[in-house]
Amino acid sequence: MASPVLDTRPAAPPAPARPTPRRTRLFALPEVRWAALSAVAFLAAFPLDLAGAPAWAWGPLYALCYAAGGWEPGWAGLQALREKSLDVDLLMVVAAIGAAAIGQFLDGGLLIVIFATSGALEALATRRTADSVRGLLDLAPAKAVRLTGDTEEPVEVADLRVGDTVLVRPGERLPADGTVLDGASDVDQATITGEPLPAAKAAGDQVFAGTLNGTGALRVRVDKDASESVIARIVAMVEEASATKAPTQLFIEKIEQRYSVGVVVATLALFALPLAFGADFTETLLRAMTFMIVASPCAVVLATMPPLLSAIANAGRHGVLVKSAVVMERLGQVDRVALDKTGTLTEGAPRVADVRLLTGTVAEPEALTLAAAAELPSEHPLARAVVAAARERGLPVPAATAFSSTPGVGVRAVVDGRDVTVGRPTAPSDATREAEADGRTAVVVAVDGVPVAVLGIADRLREGAPAAVAALARLSGSAPTLLTGDNEPAARRIAAETGITDVRAGLLPEDKVAAVREWERAGRRTLVVGDGVNDAPALAAAHTGIAMGRAGSDLALETADAVVVRDELATVPAVVALSRRARGLVVQNLVIAGVCIGALVIWDLASHLPLPLGVAGHEGSTVLVGLNGLRLLRESAWRRATA
Repeated sequence: MASPVLDTRPAAPPAPARPTPRRTRLFALPEVRWAALSAVAFLAAFPLDLAGAPAWAWGPLYALCYAAGGWEPGWAGLQALREKSLDVDLLMVVAAIGAAAIGQFLDGGLLIVIFATSGALEALATRRTADSVRGLLDLAPAKAVRLTGDTEEPVEVADLRVGDTVLVRPGERLPADGTVLDGASDVDQATITGEPLPAAKAAGDQVFAGTLNGTGALRVRVDKDASESVIARIVAMVEEASATKAPTQLFIEKIEQRYSVGVVVATLALFALPLAFGADFTETLLRAMTFMIVASPCAVVLATMPPLLSAIANAGRHGVLVKSAVVMERLGQVDRVALDKTGTLTEGAPRVADVRLLTGTVAEPEALTLAAAAELPSEHPLARAVVAAARERGLPVPAATAFSSTPGVGVRAVVDGRDVTVGRPTAPSDATREAEADGRTAVVVAVDGVPVAVLGIADRLREGAPAAVAALARLSGSAPTLLTGDNEPAARRIAAETGITDVRAGLLPEDKVAAVREWERAGRRTLVVGDGVNDAPALAAAHTGIAMGRAGSDLALETADAVVVRDELATVPAVVALSRRARGLVVQNLVIAGVCIGALVIWDLASHLPLPLGVAGHEGSTVLVGLNGLRLLRESAWRRATA
């Protein structure tokens, strides 16, 4: 009779908790408050102005709009002047004031609101990312139980030193990176490695701070100071990557310095030179202000924003949250793609993939029924997978008696008078080797001490994953790479099913970051798609990061540039294709805006451009490029992106 099957799993480990970031309230940021006040004042003044109300009714509202939304970029622009730098924000404020000086309050107010809102959104995104990074530290417990001989001493985790021995009871989080000295348990370390199933830990095995212990008690030797733990390094890497990531700018902002200087110099010249030759002051000022109005970058700003914002809105309707216009533009630039495995290409939930019979005494349905009955009282992920498999096949799950689950031993119960054990094998066999070679977790079912079947348990591939990988390869022009902390066989199996040939398995978060930075140094614009805490540093370091939203960690969701809310992997290549269409429309609009502005400027310089006609031409070009950009709001735009 074969020896009992052993299992290093706990029967019912507590569910892992996600880190809770310290959320920033919307109006806690001054940039948001000022932008909101500016927008409210503009929206109140606008209908009064259009209705022909007296100036005393709408004038103070416009003044409030200008002051609330313009003082901060204006002050920042003046500070930049001290550093001998002229930026477009200051030009916008000056143009807005110039427009008001010649009676075009609406034009100036619209400019102020656009730039104030943009600054508020950027400040909010920055603060929320910082909050999530700090929230990650909540994964590690604040206190630990240090062992000195037979004495237990509660201490602060910060007071632990390398070489200390700590006791980690069932259901507690590991306080430090270290080595197991005694005990056996399963540890959920998905936050670090991304593995979908808890990892068996016994004497000599390495464990990480912040991971969740199962039902077995562990004695652990502290190997690293708290500031050098893997979880602390993740925090440091996210902060460093966010701080050193190349400045994000829209296409037009790359030429803002020269454009700003050129408009200011030309305006001053148009005002000063005629006065030097005795021209009328009022007429000269009016002509200079007309020039500043027609040369102001309203049409250029709107040439860029409507296509990108329309693409953002369209993507949002289909379950992809793109956090800014800058991100939407950058998505279309990617030329390399890296994907996480668990929770990204797969659903992150184990399932019974196959059943291998070891004897002819028990048929497959009976083996699965007995295993499900024995596992039914357990809440372990593997147990839930076995029970779900039996119910999906319509098999009855009888009640079991004498259930027991001992860490390091296994799950045992009496089912219909037979002694049933379910767990990992104590010794390898051909069936278990085959299951593990296929990237599956081998679970042996034994009846009355005789192994009768091996269940191969694996993560379920997301629907449409192979098609999404192929589409990303076409869009980027290079084969995607699989970056995962999971084991090599499991990674190879998923890669084979999705058509990926470049596989890098067993990676810690810093290894993923190193791979991304290697590609970035080679001049590649990398898109990283992931979902977990362990993916956050790579998401932050990449040219663009996309997080799977339904099961994604808070840190990954906040660090990523875009979030797939419905977890539909097919939307990732779709939003990249939509971004490329938006970039094409941006170029079209810049050409239209440039031609219109150029024609109006030449008219004003070569002859006399009447102010009403200049304003009409300027606003007409603005409306034209705006309507052209709104084409991406249509449903047909998304259908073309998914084709």
